[in-house]
Amino acid sequence: MKKHVVLYRKVPEDVLQSLRREFDVTAFDDVDDANRTRFVEALGSAHGIMGNTLKIGAALLEAAPRLEVASTISAGYDAFDVAALTQRGIVLTNTPDEVTETTADLVFALLLASARRVVELANWASSGAWRAQVEERYFGVDVHGRTLGIVGLGRIGEAVARRAALGFGMRVLYTKRTPHPVAESAYGAQRRTLDALLAESDFVCLMVPLSPETRHLIGERELGLMKRDAILINGSRGLVVDEPALVAALQNGTIRGAGLDVFEREPLPAGSPLYTLPNVVALPHIGSATHATRAAMARQAARNLIAALAGQPVATTVNPEALEVRRARTPAA
Repeated sequence: MKKHVVLYRKVPEDVLQSLRREFDVTAFDDVDDANRTRFVEALGSAHGIMGNTLKIGAALLEAAPRLEVASTISAGYDAFDVAALTQRGIVLTNTPDEVTETTADLVFALLLASARRVVELANWASSGAWRAQVEERYFGVDVHGRTLGIVGLGRIGEAVARRAALGFGMRVLYTKRTPHPVAESAYGAQRRTLDALLAESDFVCLMVPLSPETRHLIGERELGLMKRDAILINGSRGLVVDEPALVAALQNGTIRGAGLDVFEREPLPAGSPLYTLPNVVALPHIGSATHATRAAMARQAARNLIAALAGQPVATTVNPEALEVRRARTPAA
C-alpha cells in the first residue's frame, strides 16, 4: 500500500506526477481559510508533507500522528517548529542549493538599485519631472571599488562575495563563526567582528538565517555604527532587522538607504513608511522567484521526500537527530 503525502503548494505537473507514481497524493495549491479544515483532515493519514510558507507547529503536528517527513520547498525553514518535529521523530529537509545563484543575483540587484537610486529616479522620470540635465542632488554612489560587508557568509553570501570581488572589484569583509578559507583565498575576503564590519563597510549585506541569536541582530545600536552614507541590504529574513529602528535611521539620515526583499511582517502592510521613503528599494520577497529556480526547488523537494520516506539519507536534512528519535521508538526485531 502506498504511503500518503499531502502537498500544500502548487508544483509543476512533472513534479506532481513523479510523486503520484510513488505515493497516494492529496494536493492543495495553497492553504487558506476556505480549505484549512480539509487540509487538517488530510494530515490525519499523511506520512509526508511538502510545501512552503505555511507555519508548521505543534498544533498542526498533533493532527498528523503518522507523519515521518516534512519537505520544504525553500532554503529557509523558520516556518517549522524544528524542535517539535524532532521530538516526534519527523525528518525535515530543505532545498538550499537551488536558490543560491538566483538569490545572489537579486541581492546584487538590490545593492545596485539602491546605490544608483534606480527605482526612485525611474519613477521621477516617468512622472514627467525630467525636463533638463539631472542635478547633483539626484546623484547616486559608486559600487565598484567600494567595501561590501557580508553578515553571514554561507552559500548565498559566498555567491554575493564572488560577484562583488570578481565583477565589481569590491573589497569584501565578512562575519562568520568560523573562518572561510575559500572566500579569503578566492575573493580576498577579510573576517571581522560585526561591529568592525558595520563601521568599515559602504554596503552591509545581511545573509544570516533567522534564529533566536539573529532576531533583531541589526537594531538602533548597530545602525548607529554604520557610516552615514552606507546602505543596508537585507536578503535574509525580515526579523533579523529591528524594522522601526531601521525606519528611524532612514528618516533621520543615520544611514543613506536600504534595499529590502524581506520584512518583519509579510506582505508588508500598505501603510508602511518603507514604501514611501525615497531612499528605500522594497521588493515583495522575490529572492528565488524565477520560473527555473522555483521549478528546480520543487523537483529537489520531491526527490528529498521520496528518498526520506524510503529511509534513505538526504544530504539536506535539517534535523538528523530526528532519525535517532525514530530509531529509539522502533521496537527491535
